[in-house]
Amino acid sequence: MEEQISPITHFVNHYFGQFALAILHALHITPDNAQLPIPEHVAMGLLVLLIGTGLALILKSRLSVERPGAMQQTAEMLLTNPLGFGIRDLLEENAGHDGLSYIPFVGSISIFILLSNLLSVFPKLSAPTSNLTVPLACALLTFLYFNWQGIRHQGLGGYLKHFAGPEPMLAFLIFPVEIFSTCARVLSLTVRLWANIFASDLIYGIFLSLLSAAAASVWEHSLAGGLVVGIFAATIPVAFIGLHIFVAVIQSYIFTILPSVYLGMATAQEH
Repeated sequence: MEEQISPITHFVNHYFGQFALAILHALHITPDNAQLPIPEHVAMGLLVLLIGTGLALILKSRLSVERPGAMQQTAEMLLTNPLGFGIRDLLEENAGHDGLSYIPFVGSISIFILLSNLLSVFPKLSAPTSNLTVPLACALLTFLYFNWQGIRHQGLGGYLKHFAGPEPMLAFLIFPVEIFSTCARVLSLTVRLWANIFASDLIYGIFLSLLSAAAASVWEHSLAGGLVVGIFAATIPVAFIGLHIFVAVIQSYIFTILPSVYLGMATAQEH
């Protein structure tokens, strides 16, 4: 499927493309498209970063204990809620008493993924997570973070020891399997997020183009038929938008609960 280039990407490349090209040449990297050295997913990722930062600054200026607004209540629901699937709830449940200290990292990744997934709901924009490199970057950061926390809590020797399992006689068998299983989490996190968002965007785009073409074809032959098909073509995408929002939220939730579980496993002390 041909990648759609948004006006924002053209704007970013117009003003910063030469600078990016100079950096790439200095690093001996040849961009796939010299006319657009800053690709679509990078521009969309920067847009998500700006949106997230802007929302955080607005939220900070409106924080109130006595009269919390709708924006503050929404942010608090992302952290903790009665259903127990907030960022703080999941970390406390899976990572124990140290869970609160992981909120800045896990929360940042989770919210970045949520905003990225939702970006393609808006016309002319695309989700950066539909490009494989963005989920891979998030997965690698998560992988490095939970391993670093494991080493930080248990020491390098203690952390490596927990890969060997409780039975010393079987350590030579269990150790490589556990190492491989832990490294495979990068692939699991990456493919799960990328495949779902890419498929959701692809299905939405295919159905929208098919319905638009059908409506235009019928409209040429019959005004009444064109109106009926046009209404149908306008309402069906709404259902796909709802489905895409659902997938976006679920994938953000998964990318919150799995790092929470990995952190709990990495920092758990043997007794």
